[in-house]
Amino acid sequence: MKKTLIVVGVILVIVFILYRFFVGTYNNLVERDVQVQTAWSQVENVYQRRLDLIPNLVSTVKEAADFEKSTLTAVIEARANATQVKIDPKNLTAEQMTKFQEAQGQLGSALGRLMVVVEQYPQLKANQNFLELQSQLEGTENRIAVERQKFNEAVQLFNSYVRKFPQVTIAGMYGFSPKPFFEADKGANKAPDVGAAFDK
Repeated sequence: MKKTLIVVGVILVIVFILYRFFVGTYNNLVERDVQVQTAWSQVENVYQRRLDLIPNLVSTVKEAADFEKSTLTAVIEARANATQVKIDPKNLTAEQMTKFQEAQGQLGSALGRLMVVVEQYPQLKANQNFLELQSQLEGTENRIAVERQKFNEAVQLFNSYVRKFPQVTIAGMYGFSPKPFFEADKGANKAPDVGAAFDK
């Protein structure tokens, strides 16, 4: 009878330890996954802020006489393309990230070209509304860089955890897999210089 109780006790202890391990590991995976999703939401928020500023910027620039229509059209089209690329933070894939980065990169390039052309329009460089929009865009570009870095840090923590043994076995059982980093294209790590038009 005593031996049976000891055996049952040992089995219960082992089951409890395994249960705690599985539950603890699963909860850690969920927590890190949520951190990545939250970080991505912040990335999207700052990119959305940039998208929201562009209509006002375009409207202000249109008021300049004979402003290059093709430059404005490029910005408008790039913004439209960027708004169409959506990512599900619960299912981040490298392909989705690439599409998102390409769309945002095209928009950043179009904005950069716009700011270069603005140099030829003194009335815009003196326009208070334009100056405020330019300042907000500069701030937004800085926030984008900060939030991308935070996102990559969250992804690094998640990926490191999910690849370690024995977490990798539990991650596989519950469908947790490594997440893609935000890897900027060449030159995209430098925010568009929206202040260039006013440095001279």
